[in-house]
Amino acid sequence: MKKKSYARIHQSKEYLSPLGEISCRSLFGGYSLMVENVIFAMVSKGELYLRACEETEVYFVKRAAQPLLYTKRGRTIKLNYYRVDEGLWNDRQQLLQLSMGTLFSARREKSRQKAQKRLKDLPNLTHNLEIMLWEAGIDNVRTLQAFGAKRTWIKLKSMKKGLGVQVLLALAGAIYGIHEAALPAAMRQELVEWGHLYEQRHRR
Repeated sequence: MKKKSYARIHQSKEYLSPLGEISCRSLFGGYSLMVENVIFAMVSKGELYLRACEETEVYFVKRAAQPLLYTKRGRTIKLNYYRVDEGLWNDRQQLLQLSMGTLFSARREKSRQKAQKRLKDLPNLTHNLEIMLWEAGIDNVRTLQAFGAKRTWIKLKSMKKGLGVQVLLALAGAIYGIHEAALPAAMRQELVEWGHLYEQRHRR
């Protein structure tokens, strides 16, 4: 299945090259496609899914396109992405036009979120956790992203020793803009192991 996904990523980069340099990373059991760190599409099980925006949603819903489904701990989550079928692959101009609209919409949304979001507006961050972050000198989204989940957790833990690894996962999810339960399994495991090791070392 990975081989099919890699082939689809390569095809996507070729067909959508006018969008700019396309990079990818593992996400939700598949791969996100990005231009300048803005996610506009996903590749899962060898299929390309475009992120929904006003233009693409009308197009895909009219054609009863298949949404991207993500299963986590037995629960199926419908993500806001729609599958690109063979008909659309064969119409490269239409595919590029829809992808441009999706990327433009994703950029606009990201800019708006950066301008408007308070820390507590991020996934997983409660009002109490936001106050703790303020007290630790982390009072905006950009600073949180710059510190990263691990350094932020260490700062908070120095203020409140009882904070557990769950807060570390919550911070990582907030930085990625997703619920902590949707963190990729490998990332989740690495954070949990690192957090437990940190706690063991600092109990002494």
